[in-house]
Amino acid sequence: MCYTICMRKPSAARIEKLRKQRRKLLEEMGSLSLLVHGSLFERFSTCSRPHCACHQGERHGPRTYVAVTQDKVQRQHFIRKGQVGAIKRGIRQSHRLRELTRRITRINLELMRQDALREPEPP
Repeated sequence: MCYTICMRKPSAARIEKLRKQRRKLLEEMGSLSLLVHGSLFERFSTCSRPHCACHQGERHGPRTYVAVTQDKVQRQHFIRKGQVGAIKRGIRQSHRLRELTRRITRINLELMRQDALREPEPP
């Protein structure tokens, strides 16, 4: 049954609708300028001053970091307080990028099944 449904001739309107959806998603991808693919975390620390209260349990912090994998190695980057909001937004944008990628993939697969997936024309 699915075979006969899938083999129907696609309507030009349906194909154009899919292409329009894809263009809109690609435009949104271009707006993700704060994109950060990483994980945010906070930690407390002790300093190098031997008589500081941090050595008796009153640790410094919390300090905020972002963990990012680069060249197969995870690196942790300290985030200044004024930048925490931008990093949080960048991480949300990273999640949105993955969702956009999944949606565009579904559209392209449907276009492929309809024999309507083509390379874009060069500008």
